[in-house]
Amino acid sequence: MSRPSLFSGKTLLITGGTGSFGNAVLNRFLDSDIAEIRIFSRDEKKQDDLRKRYSSGKITFYLGDVRDTHSVLNAMRGVDFVFHAAALKQVPSCEFFPLEAIKTNVLGTENVLEAAIQCEVQRVVCLSTDKAVYPINAMGISKAMMEKVMVAKARNVPKSLTICGTRYGNVMASRGSVIPLFLEQINSGRAISITDPSMTRFMMTLEDAIDLVLYAFEHGQNGDIFVQKAPAVTIQDLSTALLELVDKPEHPVHIIGTRHGEKQFEALCSREEMAVAEDKGRYFRIPSDNRGQNYEQYFDDGSLALTQFEDYNSHNTERLNVEQMKALLMQLDFMQKIVAGEQASPYE
Repeated sequence: MSRPSLFSGKTLLITGGTGSFGNAVLNRFLDSDIAEIRIFSRDEKKQDDLRKRYSSGKITFYLGDVRDTHSVLNAMRGVDFVFHAAALKQVPSCEFFPLEAIKTNVLGTENVLEAAIQCEVQRVVCLSTDKAVYPINAMGISKAMMEKVMVAKARNVPKSLTICGTRYGNVMASRGSVIPLFLEQINSGRAISITDPSMTRFMMTLEDAIDLVLYAFEHGQNGDIFVQKAPAVTIQDLSTALLELVDKPEHPVHIIGTRHGEKQFEALCSREEMAVAEDKGRYFRIPSDNRGQNYEQYFDDGSLALTQFEDYNSHNTERLNVEQMKALLMQLDFMQKIVAGEQASPYE
């Protein structure tokens, strides 16, 4: 679902573009007739790595930080579309430095959206996470606030601009995620560290993540949030699938218990959102709440229908068994090479 014609002759800006998502977008789009892809990030080393890896005249690099309005504006001028992926995503670091999460995830999003308005951008898609639903940690709380900023901003923008968002769970093999961690522990001879064997997490590939963003790009209205229906797996079955694929089924596993800021399961849509969500087949569309500032309705206007819904979470979605998880893992190029003995880690 690349739909490159939508981007024909256009300029796309990816904030946080040196991450896993930005790399995947480059792989998908560089052979299309897109005019320019701008990579905006604060990591000059990763920018240099990308520059050497792709050596394409379609890619331009902008060093800056979403916290800094001037650097965002500098990168935004002349842009048609924006994928806003820049964020602090690590739960532990955000727990220790919650204000840093606010500066990047919330205030940084405000800077990006305001720059998009000033520079007459046509469409912006903001990337969020399942941890924004019923958040219990600083990262999830900051991403939930990011979504609120996005929805609020979308209520009052020029008709020529559409701002919408996406929300997804674990993207397999993205930097800092559990699969690369398990593989690194296996390669170094250390025990795999499992928090709770029955803990469940949604599983998506990077290709799924791009498809979701492109669907939102094509179909989104102001303030919409799109969610892909995704399968989930227990951490126990995920680790078993990995160990069997690398032919080390007897590798030691150490159960460490649930860490601070972790949930037993994640939700992609809250119960309140499911009451208004539109089923689009592969996706849910969560429309913006466009009620006005009539506060009487918050005291007098309820909904009996809400009691009929439950949230959409990693406990009640499709559950993958070990064999199904192995098949999903083998969709990843790096996993095929690891199983074939051609490389050792996802990032080689």
